[in-house]
Amino acid sequence: MAIGPVSVAIIEFPGNKFTGEILPALRDLVAAGTVRIIDLIFVEKDADGTVLTLEIAGVDASLEPAFLELDIQHSTGILGDDDVSIVAEVLEPNTSAGLIAWENTWAIPFAVAVGNADGRLIDMVHIPRDAVLETLAAAGIDA
Repeated sequence: MAIGPVSVAIIEFPGNKFTGEILPALRDLVAAGTVRIIDLIFVEKDADGTVLTLEIAGVDASLEPAFLELDIQHSTGILGDDDVSIVAEVLEPNTSAGLIAWENTWAIPFAVAVGNADGRLIDMVHIPRDAVLETLAAAGIDA
């Protein structure tokens, strides 16, 4: 089975202001075949420091109908209790975060070619969007 690189993103929502606005964009990436959601966990720390978690696989439409459109059949275990603990520990009170593991399906042909060439990916780094925007602005490039 060919599989593309898997990335994990942690998206913080200060003030526990998760509006669901990112879900249609994520759904569009899945529908276009750009990514496949492998695991998705929502972590919330209330004002008292109590941590609540929600594994998105299998949620019902009463919580957030847009989650159903992401086609997450079941958790793979890529994201686990250790990941949730690490994120919960660094979250400020009254803050939430989404932990998303996705397969970069667009890269499957490249991953297969690397494997066929007896190559192996030893590291991959993603530069945060804000850092890229700052660098471009410093260079006088509009983004």
